[in-house]
Amino acid sequence: MVMEHNIINDKGRIKSTLKGELYTSPTIFKLEKENIISKSWILVGFAYEVEKPGQYIATKVENENVLIVRGKDSVLRAFLNACRHRGAKLCSDSSGKTGAIRCPYHSWTYSLDGSLIGVPNTSHCREELVNNENYGLESVHLEVWHGMIWVNLSENPESIEKSLDAQILERFGELDTFSRYQIHNLQVAHRKDYEVEANWKLIVENFQECYHCSSIHPELTAALPEFRSGVGTQNSVGGGAKFDDNVNAFSINGKDSRPMLKGLLPEDDRTYFGMTILPLVFINLTPDHVIIHRIIPISAEKSKVICEWLFDPEEIAKPDFDPKDAVELFHRVNLQDFEACEWCQENMGSKAYKDGGILVPIEQHVSHFYDYVLEAIGMKMEMSNK
Repeated sequence: MVMEHNIINDKGRIKSTLKGELYTSPTIFKLEKENIISKSWILVGFAYEVEKPGQYIATKVENENVLIVRGKDSVLRAFLNACRHRGAKLCSDSSGKTGAIRCPYHSWTYSLDGSLIGVPNTSHCREELVNNENYGLESVHLEVWHGMIWVNLSENPESIEKSLDAQILERFGELDTFSRYQIHNLQVAHRKDYEVEANWKLIVENFQECYHCSSIHPELTAALPEFRSGVGTQNSVGGGAKFDDNVNAFSINGKDSRPMLKGLLPEDDRTYFGMTILPLVFINLTPDHVIIHRIIPISAEKSKVICEWLFDPEEIAKPDFDPKDAVELFHRVNLQDFEACEWCQENMGSKAYKDGGILVPIEQHVSHFYDYVLEAIGMKMEMSNK
């Protein structure tokens, strides 16, 4: 399948976006699920949430129910959350703690390492079933990266270093800056879920560029005045935005109420970094907290976004800790961004967008995201001069 797109060449002024059908077509969405989401490392939680043996997280990745559980040997594992007997969902709660994994339907029981250890009323075939690796829970690839739990549904996934570290290198040119924020030592203090009537790619595009910032983000540009120019932190390798002279913290009131995160250097103070971890994660680094977005594509025209604000647990434990000043700033940004994405989604099926739209020079780095998507789903964009 070939996409015909007209652009002015790299020395010119504009490039084309994807065609509108890529934001509305169920067929395209199916290709993306099969070739991007099901083959990528997907963020599902944080290691501290399953720190003790028996603690688990139950979630859904693509069309699969996934169970992440800490074994008695302290090893963190992921399995398909499906009984091997008749396919019943094993753990319905989103999180909890257990000594063994028991199916609520027929009481087949699995150890925390996924092996089958109990099958009631099966005396004639019990030995054939129990401790037989063919009947244990089906495992899912899992890695902990900077304290975040990532799973991959593919059989032979690319290493997490090659997939995720490579993106950090592309963003910063080195790994040290990102590592200084020590996300593995932080905890979620607040979470908000958003239902967005827009294709997941529109949400990614929006986050990657700041051409819209002066139009719809008054609170954000007040905190980060550089963004009024339309140039964001993802326009260049290592780019960060400095706070306004009257702002001491990345919060709605700009007041400095928390110390810098441990591990940061003086030059990290009063600086914001935004980055995209393809395909579905945004990470925002600020001096006293980190904000992480997770996109869950629901359909070609609908997405869910989970936004979490992470702080030093020592700060969270203080009696007077209140994150609402920090939460409110990016909550407003989220609402503004998602509304803008919905404005676009409504016209993705219009004949006006049949051949796509335009990227002006300060947002042309978004075209790398287009290349990533098109290559993954086996399409290509033909570039020709107008």
